[in-house]
Amino acid sequence: MDARGAEEVAASACRAGFSMPVTYCSSPRYNQAMPDIYEESLRKHREKQGKIEVRSRMRLESMEDLSIAYTPGVARPCEEIAKDPAAAWDLTWKGRTVAVVSDGSAVLGLGDIGPEAALPVMEGKAALFREFAGVDAVPVVLNAREPGEIVRIVEVIAPTFGGINLEDISAPRCFEIENRLQDIGIPVLHDDQHGTAIVLLAAVMNAAKVKGVTLGQLSVVINGAGAAGRAITELLTCHEQDDRCIPVGKIRVCDSRGIIAPGRDGNDAIKEDIGRLTNAQEQRGDLRDAMEGADVFIGVSRRGLLEAADIRRMAADPIVFAMANPRPEIMPEEAEKGGAAIVGTGRSDFPNQVNNVLAFPGLFRGALEARARRFSKGMQFAAIEAIVAAVEEPTPHHILPAAFDRSVPVAVAHAVADAARAEGLCY
Repeated sequence: MDARGAEEVAASACRAGFSMPVTYCSSPRYNQAMPDIYEESLRKHREKQGKIEVRSRMRLESMEDLSIAYTPGVARPCEEIAKDPAAAWDLTWKGRTVAVVSDGSAVLGLGDIGPEAALPVMEGKAALFREFAGVDAVPVVLNAREPGEIVRIVEVIAPTFGGINLEDISAPRCFEIENRLQDIGIPVLHDDQHGTAIVLLAAVMNAAKVKGVTLGQLSVVINGAGAAGRAITELLTCHEQDDRCIPVGKIRVCDSRGIIAPGRDGNDAIKEDIGRLTNAQEQRGDLRDAMEGADVFIGVSRRGLLEAADIRRMAADPIVFAMANPRPEIMPEEAEKGGAAIVGTGRSDFPNQVNNVLAFPGLFRGALEARARRFSKGMQFAAIEAIVAAVEEPTPHHILPAAFDRSVPVAVAHAVADAARAEGLCY
């Protein structure tokens, strides 16, 4: 891409509100076309002093109101909960509230910016929970990095909440933290992993419908072995067996050093597991070697990695999901120039946006309604199927529902709750 093309891409990202350098998006050239979204966001945050607030659900207009909501009347629900702690689900906000927990180590495209700087993002996630699923959420940012310390903090605050959404915690620590929190009695989910993977698999399933093929006929390449890449790999390979899961025919996972294979020098434990799971043949090579003849490319990595010529290496009419933001691994028009039949990105200004908001609000709403003790793969596949079904007649430019389709979180919640009850995961 030449310099002018790069500028046009950046300008589009600025107009769409994606994370480009502030100095670029606030330059006079682009400010003439649209007010600076970054400065407007800063102004709004300062004006409102954040995005969320706590309000009383009980009237507080008289001494009687005060006596019911607080002392002395509040003693009565306390006594009931003391006799049966499960009563907290009915008598407090526990049954409708989650914590959004982050240490600020992997925030959007900003990286490791620390807990205080992560708070606006966690507030935003809390606002999305409320807006899309009617779930109350509390941002909790931690000045802690050691996995054991984060695990212990979440364990001791768990009685306050009905679920825990882990957010923007860097890999590989996020894997250990999530795994160690699976038995605390409430569902815990790292959305950067599973929310992305759930929506992506729904997209792959509907894309396969459009092409008239089964998942088992697909050869898939994933570029990126971080939080999202690992979770996508596990879903596409049916790593944890579930009756609903249909594995793809072949999968290769690449990182910055090429195809991940078992025994490759420099593998950590996570990449060694990925290699054993996806590449028993120990194929070696770079990303382009992996893409030779593949049906599907999934990018959860970094911008500008591919060109049209790389798409031509793939099978006829390939499917491309380039999800790096703000600039994907390959721009949609470039992918189509290379022959891609279906293209999705993480951006709202192109068709087929892979957006986590299609998954996490309904996932947690369903878990809370069922009073689930944990999330299961069956609950995740129930969410996937609900998202797939939300698009009755998928087309190349419409394989996922729109982010603002309010029927989706309702459908996902119902499906997830039913799955939790069927699996006996509820109190």
